[in-house]
Amino acid sequence: MTSSSSTSETLPPDAIQRVLFIASSVHVYNIPPLTSNKGYLAAHWTADSNKRQIFTARLRVLETAIPDPDGGESLSTEILLEDPATGQLFAGAPYTDAGAVEAALDSGRFFAVRVVGDGGRKAVLGIGFEERGEAIDFGITLQEVRKVQGIDVETGRKGLTGKKAVGKELVKEKKDLSLKEGETIHVDIGQKGRRKKEEGIADRDEDNERAMFSIAPPPSIQKAALLPPLPSAQDVKTQRRRSRQDMPAQTSSPSTSASASASDLGFDDGEFGEFQ
Repeated sequence: MTSSSSTSETLPPDAIQRVLFIASSVHVYNIPPLTSNKGYLAAHWTADSNKRQIFTARLRVLETAIPDPDGGESLSTEILLEDPATGQLFAGAPYTDAGAVEAALDSGRFFAVRVVGDGGRKAVLGIGFEERGEAIDFGITLQEVRKVQGIDVETGRKGLTGKKAVGKELVKEKKDLSLKEGETIHVDIGQKGRRKKEEGIADRDEDNERAMFSIAPPPSIQKAALLPPLPSAQDVKTQRRRSRQDMPAQTSSPSTSASASASDLGFDDGEFGEFQ
């Protein structure tokens, strides 16, 4: 038979203990009492060259599972601060509610742990991890413990006495899906629904096209100058008639024009006298 690490209680022989987390070096501080509801500040613990540091311990998160006669098991978790050289227990903190461990407000590496001593006496100690990664793993481990044991973070209480069902199927509430009197089932044919879907897509495309034509062009684009329409045949005739009327009358007489020779008009007689 084994005994609990933080208490002198004797465990049954079929009890199973499992280490969920271990850190080889954690600094332990004697922290002042909490004076406000805001939380703890690690800067107050490490002030004055760490005068409040009292011990450097090994930290373990230990889970104990005790089988029940009905086939389940009762789970409990403890946070143990031990001598790293001898393994002797320095202080233990049963993790029965979320308030047993509180993170510091000003640092992610420091936590306030509520330990329980002989006779049930309680005290709050500060712990500080040397590596931020270890502090993150410690917080994730406690989060998994709260999930498995049903510990509510808001109320800080443990649900269902920390028992975990093993080898039993959870009975879920069954819903009555049978048809009541007068109820019918309406089934849509796939082709009909497909046609409606295609019509809906076509209407949506048409609406998008209308929306595109209704959008005004951006102000940076200048409108091109419009070309005048081509004149009709009637307009051309009228324009020619007006041009002829506006031309001045010819002053030369017909005799003068007739008397002009071919050379005066810019023609020569030709080599063989064709124009004579």
